[in-house]
Amino acid sequence: MTDPGDLVGLLSLEEKVSLLTGQDFWSLPALPRIGLRSLVMSDGPVGVRGTGWAPEDPSVALPSPTALAATWDVELAREAGRLLGLESRRKGVHVLLGPTVNLQRTPLGGRHFECYSEDPLLSGELAAGFVTGVQEQGVGTTVKHLVGNDFETERMTVDVRIGERALREVYLAPFERVVAAGGWGVMSAYNGVNGLPMASNGPLQQDVLKDEWGFDGVVVSDWRAARDTVGAALGGLDIAMPALENPWGPKLVSAVRSGAVPEELIDDKVRRVLRLAARVGALGEERPAAEVSGSELPRELASRSFVLARNEHFTLPLEPAALTRVAVIGALATDARVLGGGSAQVTPPHVVSPWEGLVRALPGVDVVHAVGADPRPFLPALAVPTTVTLLGADHTFEVPAAAVRWIGNLPGGTDPAAVTGIELVTTFTPLEDGEHTFAVSGFGTFELRVGDETLPIGTLHPAGTGRADLLLAPREHRVTVALTGGVPVEVKLRQTLQPGMGHTIATTLGHQPPGVSAEGLLAEAVEAAREADVAIVVVGTTEQVESEGFDRTSLSLPGRQDELVVRVAAANPRTVVVVNAGSPVLLPWAHDVAAILLTWFPGQDAGLALADVLLGSEEPGGRLPTTWPRREQDCPILEVRPRDGGLSYDEDVFLGYRAWDRAGTAPLYAFGHGLGYTSWHYESLVATATEAVVTLRNAGARFGREVVQVYVAPAGEAPVGVGPHGMLPERPQRWLAGFAAVAAHPGETVTVRIPLPARTWQIWDAGWHTVPGAYTVVAAHALDDPRLTASLTL
Repeated sequence: MTDPGDLVGLLSLEEKVSLLTGQDFWSLPALPRIGLRSLVMSDGPVGVRGTGWAPEDPSVALPSPTALAATWDVELAREAGRLLGLESRRKGVHVLLGPTVNLQRTPLGGRHFECYSEDPLLSGELAAGFVTGVQEQGVGTTVKHLVGNDFETERMTVDVRIGERALREVYLAPFERVVAAGGWGVMSAYNGVNGLPMASNGPLQQDVLKDEWGFDGVVVSDWRAARDTVGAALGGLDIAMPALENPWGPKLVSAVRSGAVPEELIDDKVRRVLRLAARVGALGEERPAAEVSGSELPRELASRSFVLARNEHFTLPLEPAALTRVAVIGALATDARVLGGGSAQVTPPHVVSPWEGLVRALPGVDVVHAVGADPRPFLPALAVPTTVTLLGADHTFEVPAAAVRWIGNLPGGTDPAAVTGIELVTTFTPLEDGEHTFAVSGFGTFELRVGDETLPIGTLHPAGTGRADLLLAPREHRVTVALTGGVPVEVKLRQTLQPGMGHTIATTLGHQPPGVSAEGLLAEAVEAAREADVAIVVVGTTEQVESEGFDRTSLSLPGRQDELVVRVAAANPRTVVVVNAGSPVLLPWAHDVAAILLTWFPGQDAGLALADVLLGSEEPGGRLPTTWPRREQDCPILEVRPRDGGLSYDEDVFLGYRAWDRAGTAPLYAFGHGLGYTSWHYESLVATATEAVVTLRNAGARFGREVVQVYVAPAGEAPVGVGPHGMLPERPQRWLAGFAAVAAHPGETVTVRIPLPARTWQIWDAGWHTVPGAYTVVAAHALDDPRLTASLTL
């Protein structure tokens, strides 16, 4: 095939610029005369949504990135990437928008479920594995968000102030690792860094990423992050997305013709786009769509990610033959939270709830459910088949429940400009007499009809609400209607949209039957627990707590879930708590329950994986990729609110466990913590400047997995004369230098060689400098559970 770069000279300036400018929400235009097809992008990172919402074409839903990080397994991350690469090709997607390697600097970050870890090495290695897996299928990735998008508050405008050392050693490190692994794309963040918006940040995007690191791929803006025509063109950006409010197109053509932007710079950007198109099969010979058969990976990844945080008196695993009655408690036990909110959402082909998974795994056992406490601020969608009509476009389709959501292309290929609204129609047969509550959430103007009663809902958002807030911060309006049990009624919701809003929809018709009071729900749960052999309480966050678009206001579990756990544990000493949250939450009852299993957002096979682990057919293989606090005030870094438009990272390189070490405060669960169903004896450690060799033995009675963690700590007095400034800056007490996931049968010994890269021993001071001196190398089960040490002098 012709070198993609040779095609640049065949293009007019207008054609060149068109290849850098989104033609719609998800793609770049085709140029058939040079053999270029439209380059299509799609959100990930747990699935592949595609270019629109098609209920007849769902996507696999893997566990959240925090779950993948909890496996500490680079090869498993690569397998996840391979599956999503195939899924991308099946859906006609050339570039998957992910993974996210922003660091979990403060646990209040609302989007942390989409990030990997608080540690740059762990994040970078897992991301590199994931990217390699995706790109092995001929699909591109865009590691994101370069850089400093570690919180959501004022993310579109905030200036993040990060010192050069922290940038290099911590925040840029995962991006550098992915670039070194051959990543084909990088996404630029909304925020600014050190005074420049990232979409126009030449010092980072051009000087560091492209010139210093030798990155030959593309830099794409986050959606609507590029706002300055000339600044973005000169600042290292290659693709501005989407078409909506795009600053390029004719404006960029004019800037080139005026001399404000050199055409040679445009040519470099076009070469990068054509290189990407050749890599993903959008230029030249077209690749066939992939076939994706049923995969066990979502289930395996989930079980491998679950972290057994507590297991008193060997409560887990449960013995099925000894069970006659199991109480499964919590609203999230039947309405599993398998995804985080925002752009990471996909429509899975199925969702197996914790309750359903246990029912399937325990035939003949009485598995009862009690709500206990419901943390959901919005009512769940009316769970009956519903007909949806796109008003103004005369297109109708069916959905399994009364909820629709899409960004970009509409179902059926309908023109968004033709859509004036939507209508949801279904028939609902109540099970009981009484006041039924219906709830409408979304944006636009609504009218609800239940049977013969018409209920004007009105407009839920004030005039002038921005598009992002409409999508990410929906509002809900509730009404009550008296219905008779067993008598079907037609329910019709009509939504009128503002002009131009047809491409973005997030509408739910919720329902709640007449029920007992909050106190009654708690009492029912306590009674169910008291009569059961074991009580399994599922608690967690909601979409209104962990989502793109806003940060958390508290680390506490929402609603009365803490009270539920306390009361259930008092009724049944064999209480197992399953924590269904994407990032750390407070567990004030941790020492009062028999076992705690952290399951993150576990994806489509949540309940199957949960049953596997609770009943012992699989090992809970996860280790914490983040530090979990006892109390919110113990967190050394918490603030997510900018002041005067900026937020300073004054802690420098001290975030995550490094900050906890510096503060001298013990967390509830340390970085790397996680129990298993067997025990491990670490037998030997040999450390050199380039690797640590660890031998360990499965000393238990069953097959198990272990994550060998290697930490490095300076020993003795710090040397001077390192770097041009002649003084060594303060270093963390210890830092993660390498890791490896291993597995062994009872009595089996394994030896693992863990590379220690040169960067292990280096600091940034106007360049990378190796720090000589004495070090202690630690092989550990967790940060607070060292097993072997070795001394080393550089």
